[in-house]
Amino acid sequence: MATKKTASTNHKATANKSAAAKTTKTTVTTAPAAATGALAAHIQQSLRSVALWRALGAELVGTFLLAGVVIAGQGQPIFVLFALAGIVMILGGISGAYVNPAITIGALVTRRIGWLRAIGYIIAQSLGAALAYVVLSGFINGADAVNAQAQAYGQAAPALYAAVDITKLAGKEWFVFFAELTGAAVLGLAYAYATRVVKDRVTSALTAGFGIFIALMIAVSAASYVGATAIINPAVAIALHAYSWASVWPFAIYAIAPVVGAVLGFVVYDLLRGKTAE
Repeated sequence: MATKKTASTNHKATANKSAAAKTTKTTVTTAPAAATGALAAHIQQSLRSVALWRALGAELVGTFLLAGVVIAGQGQPIFVLFALAGIVMILGGISGAYVNPAITIGALVTRRIGWLRAIGYIIAQSLGAALAYVVLSGFINGADAVNAQAQAYGQAAPALYAAVDITKLAGKEWFVFFAELTGAAVLGLAYAYATRVVKDRVTSALTAGFGIFIALMIAVSAASYVGATAIINPAVAIALHAYSWASVWPFAIYAIAPVVGAVLGFVVYDLLRGKTAE
């Protein structure tokens, strides 16, 4: 009798182990599929959000206005100050008015916005800056009479403000790289605070405006010493024709450097502020 009970017990234990193994195997097999399904559901739900599409539209319009002011104002920091402050006041309540892919990535890294919204913002910002160039180019190209008159008097035809070709500054690329990085770090520091006072739209707007003013004053001055242009906005760099396929440096300077600087600015602000700061 004891032998039969022992065999029966061993048989049940083996069966339980087999069932547990099957359950574990099933769980391991279906876990990735479940995660993928949850991710797809999250993306689908987010894309159905009217608020998200309104925010994307606000980023597109805001970057269009900012790029237009940069081109029309020849990149002067004082003009950009008032432009960015106005954009934050007008559109900040809808999207936060980041209007800069570098600032958007800085906010993403420090968990101020989600990754899906960040990707949408970067696309909208790039399209907004490119649209500003297209629209202003249309006005320049349509002024045939003005162009003919200027040429008749031996003057240069009107042209849009554009960045200096970085490929012609051989040996000076690192100076411009660190000028962009430093300016973006200052701007990231300012935006890190501006995103904390979203309820006070005036304070947020003035913080962003004066932040871009200080950032451009530093970056523009540093870049001008080597005859280059400082932009500290990868999207606006599109409107200023700063990128070139002839070299990797334009992308490193006007896309990577601002992103690194902005992330650094956000992180430094959060470290200085601390969790208990008011």
